[in-house]
Amino acid sequence: MIKINNLTKKFASHISLDKVTCEFNKNDSIALMGANGAGKTTLIRSILGYYHPDEGEVLVNGLNPVKDRINVLKNISFVPQLPPPIKLSIDELISYVETSSDVSKDLILHYANEMKLDVKANINKSFFKLSGGMKQKLLIAISLAKKSEIIIYDEPTANLDPKARDDFYRLLKQNEDEKVLLFVTHRLEEVKELVNRQIYMDLGKVVSDDRVDHNTIKQTIGSTT
Repeated sequence: MIKINNLTKKFASHISLDKVTCEFNKNDSIALMGANGAGKTTLIRSILGYYHPDEGEVLVNGLNPVKDRINVLKNISFVPQLPPPIKLSIDELISYVETSSDVSKDLILHYANEMKLDVKANINKSFFKLSGGMKQKLLIAISLAKKSEIIIYDEPTANLDPKARDDFYRLLKQNEDEKVLLFVTHRLEEVKELVNRQIYMDLGKVVSDDRVDHNTIKQTIGSTT
């Protein structure tokens, strides 16, 4: 579903991605890991069509995400680490998503309820003024309601309390079939029950890309704690 071939991205003299090649296919659930500056965010933004590659290419379902961005983004849900500064009310935001992305409002409300977010009590509040946890819950609800083939989460549980994290994992397990799930994370233990693949990046390169089972993940976590 996502093919990345010899992808290089530079910012002035800094090489953020250095000839990266990898594929993400249906039923891949990936933990994308690495230190700050490893190139994880640049890779994600290249998949989303934010960045033009200096060399190589990205294809999402055979489409170039820069040249055919609208069609590419139809099939992707993305929840960033830092929620965007949206000034719309919750009601306006949900209506916008419903209209622009053909997402069911009832389904957004369903997943928001599953995340224990009381939308009705906050319907006229500005998204910008919500707590970090409430923003994250609403964005997660929208991402699940969209029923995308590709879901990308950048540190998705950073603002969630332990109960909300449990709800998030439960909902993902119910919706993981026939999808690509890509988690950008520093904490493997938080997604250990969901992933079947670990990719480590360093200095703009993929240094390891391993298929794993849960026992392997537990051993990895144990060796790093």
